Amino acid sequence: MTNRRRRNATPRRSTHIRQITPRAHWLLLSVLVVTLSAALLLQGYTHHMFRITSDDVTGARGRDDTVPSQVVHGGPVIANAATSAHTARVKPQTIALTFDDGPDPLWTPRILDVLRRNHVQATFFVVGTQVVAHPELVRRIVADGHQIGIHTFTHPDLAHLAPWQRSLELRETQLAVAGAAGVTSTLLRPPYSSENNALDNADWSVLKQADAAGYVTVLSTQDAEDWQRPGVDRILANATPHGRDGQILLMHDAGGDRSQTVAALASLLPRLKAQGFKFATVSDAVGMAAPVQPAGLGDHLQGLALIKALQGGDWAVWLLGLLMYAAGVISVLRAAVVLIAARRHRRLRTTSRGRSWGPAVTEPVTVIVPAYNESAGIEAAVRSLLASTHPVEIIVVDDGSTDGTADLVESLHLPVRVIRQENAGKPAALNTGLAAATFDLVVMVDGDTVFEPDTVHTIVQPFADPRVGAVSGNAKVVNRGGLLGRWQHIEYVVGFNLDRRLFDLAECMPTVPGAVGAFRRRALLDIGGVSDVTLAEDTDLTMALCRAGWRVVYEEGAKAWTEAPASLNALWRQRYRWCYGTLQAMWKHRGALVQRGAAGKLGRRGLVYLFLFQVLLPLLAPVVDIFALYGLIFLDPVRIIGLWLAFLLLQLMMGLYAFRLDQERPGPLWSLPLQQFVYRQLMYLVVIQSVFTAVSGSRLRWQRMERYGSLQAPTGAQLSRTGHPPQEPGFAQPTPHEGHPQPAPYDALRQPAPYDGISQPAPHETPQLY
Repeated sequence: MTNRRRRNATPRRSTHIRQITPRAHWLLLSVLVVTLSAALLLQGYTHHMFRITSDDVTGARGRDDTVPSQVVHGGPVIANAATSAHTARVKPQTIALTFDDGPDPLWTPRILDVLRRNHVQATFFVVGTQVVAHPELVRRIVADGHQIGIHTFTHPDLAHLAPWQRSLELRETQLAVAGAAGVTSTLLRPPYSSENNALDNADWSVLKQADAAGYVTVLSTQDAEDWQRPGVDRILANATPHGRDGQILLMHDAGGDRSQTVAALASLLPRLKAQGFKFATVSDAVGMAAPVQPAGLGDHLQGLALIKALQGGDWAVWLLGLLMYAAGVISVLRAAVVLIAARRHRRLRTTSRGRSWGPAVTEPVTVIVPAYNESAGIEAAVRSLLASTHPVEIIVVDDGSTDGTADLVESLHLPVRVIRQENAGKPAALNTGLAAATFDLVVMVDGDTVFEPDTVHTIVQPFADPRVGAVSGNAKVVNRGGLLGRWQHIEYVVGFNLDRRLFDLAECMPTVPGAVGAFRRRALLDIGGVSDVTLAEDTDLTMALCRAGWRVVYEEGAKAWTEAPASLNALWRQRYRWCYGTLQAMWKHRGALVQRGAAGKLGRRGLVYLFLFQVLLPLLAPVVDIFALYGLIFLDPVRIIGLWLAFLLLQLMMGLYAFRLDQERPGPLWSLPLQQFVYRQLMYLVVIQSVFTAVSGSRLRWQRMERYGSLQAPTGAQLSRTGHPPQEPGFAQPTPHEGHPQPAPYDALRQPAPYDGISQPAPHETPQLY
């Protein structure tokens, strides 16, 4: 036994690896999701729940019997609506120029320039969302001596809102103004309001609630109707007073193209001044106390926080949209590449030249079965191997099982060689079997896997090509009866097998699965055997072979049936180990990115593909889900559902083609839509957790798969526990064959080189599991 095996077998405590509790990862992710959701809800409400529309009548006018007569026939400025309402009129020959719906980055500065040139002060009733988007314009309005009023946050018809929504609209706008310009205002103009005689009972309830909150309502007496864009002359006519009475003139500095407003204003101001009219802010025009005051420190800070939060929400929506498009492009690109590659792969394999790798391979094969507590399925696995049509030597390496796995195999009295060793992990068990192997061709199979009679013969045929160093078989899910089993069955056929066809064609196969894989023994010995520095020893081994110059191919006809996890918890543990181990292997072999030849193909094709479609795309998947929910609530739900159905149709087409290639019935594909709501989320959460674990430097331990005993040996391999196997052609005897090399001693295995820059993990103080 070498020092390496002793190290694997002797647990030691490590004090150099930083442990990060996985719950901290989920806490961080949960906080991120909650924060993002809150920002999106606020952003969606403020930008998409209500929109700035024209000031035309929003609906039929209701009853007005609760509106006081003195208000209906009074002035446009209304105070104390909740108690004893009174109004104020504008002074004669005075015009209070007011602008609604701003500020706008294009039109507000132009209007301010016109006002400055004519030395006129006006009142701007601002919308909260516009204040958040352009706080610098609010500051300029105040700095130029103009007055600020409130025009709600999202420009809804307040009469149609619940009282709490009205309060929210007013409060959030006030905070936005306080954060942007450091002032507050008691002036309010409700959206879609006009003159006093247009008030109905619903409008009056709004005015009373606003008065209770401390606001003075400002209506209008003259409407330029510039929102209709009737032309400059028409706007001038509408804005010119008839007589000498004072007016509150309504215009707009946002909400659409206001070029006519700017042009009309430039002519209106000097014309009315020439007629003897004076211009003033609303408060000066009616003689009221100053409505605009410096904001308190608390309101200013809250306003700043609100502005930053909403700006962050805008940025988040922009980024989510960008990422969603990226995810869509990557998904479509992957589908196109995989389908084209699968079609080409099938063409090559179905041609007369592609069907044959060369002369038939008939030499015996050593089958290595590493086993740790595999008593539930080991008998079926062994009997299926003995039923092979190809001569085989079967070696079961019991890695310190505690459930009597080795005893069970020995009690069968079958031509199977059992090797016992202390628990040292699956890589050590494979290396033990590799050292004891009689033949140069070895097949590695998990203890929960059953072969078909021709699987061994089929999987070794590519070795007729001397360039081939390893062959990946076609692993299939045996327990596919339940919904979870169907989903995994779909993933094996559509995901794994389509990808393997692409990898085979591109000569960059990253993984020969542990369930069914064949290797040249000398190729494995040359790279130092099976490394134990990653949790995905099959991926690590395959990448090492590719970098050593060996070709790794896929033989879809070599079928093996394996048990898949039957619970979400077991599935999580398995996929977490797979994903984390794959990340380890990718990092270990990152040097292939800059190498040439076969190693360069692995790096620039295989590793890049894995990063894009097995790391980056799953990380973007939550973005798609979050944005889909956002779109369903705040955008066009029909469009969002249409996009989802389009992607589902794309997946269904891929599924149908993949099932056809694998000669599977397409029945399980009915569960594909359901897969999008549970299984898909579980898979991308696995990737997220794996990335967190890898980045934080935490160590993931081996997790044993649950075995369910659902495997059965194929027909013809059902032997009694005490009987002897039939001596049929193709069954290898446990004694060495004449003319074949004897196994080299274990010490001949060269030790694998460590990662470049990666420390070797210490063995755990728990059994090494599979």
